[in-house]
Amino acid sequence: MKKTPQRKGHPVAFPAGSCHNTRMAKRTVRTSRQTAATRAAAKPPAELQTLVDFVRHAATRFAGAKLAFGQGTDDAIGDAVLLVCGALELDVASFDAFAAARLTGAERRRIAELIETRVRTRKPVPYLVNRVYMRGVPFYVDERTIIPRSFIGEIVQGELFAGGEAALAAPDEVGRVLDLCTGSGCIAILAAMAFPNAGVDAVDISQDALAVAAINVREHGLEDRIRLVRGDLFAPLRGERYDLILTNPPYVDAQGMAALPKEYRAEPALALDGGDDGIAIVRRIVEAAPARLTPEGGLLCEVGRGRAAVEKAWPDLDFLWLDTAGSTGEVFWIAARDLAQVRS
Repeated sequence: MKKTPQRKGHPVAFPAGSCHNTRMAKRTVRTSRQTAATRAAAKPPAELQTLVDFVRHAATRFAGAKLAFGQGTDDAIGDAVLLVCGALELDVASFDAFAAARLTGAERRRIAELIETRVRTRKPVPYLVNRVYMRGVPFYVDERTIIPRSFIGEIVQGELFAGGEAALAAPDEVGRVLDLCTGSGCIAILAAMAFPNAGVDAVDISQDALAVAAINVREHGLEDRIRLVRGDLFAPLRGERYDLILTNPPYVDAQGMAALPKEYRAEPALALDGGDDGIAIVRRIVEAAPARLTPEGGLLCEVGRGRAAVEKAWPDLDFLWLDTAGSTGEVFWIAARDLAQVRS
């Protein structure tokens, strides 16, 4: 509602029966009707009794509403499973064991309300249930940070030690890891799990994101190995060097930002916006990384659809593009020795 201009200290009074009051009354009635309709829609049909009943129902509703997916789940069924399990505080890995379990009345109402909220508001399921999974590991998440969904976790757990061009030392020989743009802290936590002897620095410019990361670090008992640092990329690190730099920075270009579905606009724009060509932050990382890596180290960076922009920016650098089960050419590896030729 557009605010009516008024002088400081002199609130504007609207007389009884004015157009303003009439509009407000109509709006109140309309809102009450919408609330009642939402409650009625959220009343679960009697035939929905088990977990799998609600997953099937939710998936059908989500697909019919043409919701957008990809924020921690791949499709309507994955969204439905995460919602049902999240509502019941049940690990998704346990879904099959409980799929046929009958729900209480309160549980049925809770799930039905979440389904209606997902359809009506298009808010992503991880925000509704404050839970998401990467590589089977659960993480807390809320609107203060982007929903974890990086391909880097898969690479860290296997590709870096496959004996190819991207191979590092053995996992237990990695001593220092840096996670730039850590967000919820998920990559830092997966790195701590993959490199048992490493200390991990996790940096983000957002204090809100770091507050979420602190919850996850605490939940996974890694306070003694992960240091959360607020700052702009390398600025707060005072010259430290790392065996491995991991980063999933903002990389959505201007065209992509303008076309984001409503679900993605629920996330902090700061965590998505990569500038006109999508690699504004990537440029800064690549140019500063040589001074922050040990001689045998390397940089692992996710850029989404930015491969062409990266190769155009540094045509002489030897990027190794790594594929995962769900991506092709969206993550690059480059060794410290190859980054040495970068001119910042």
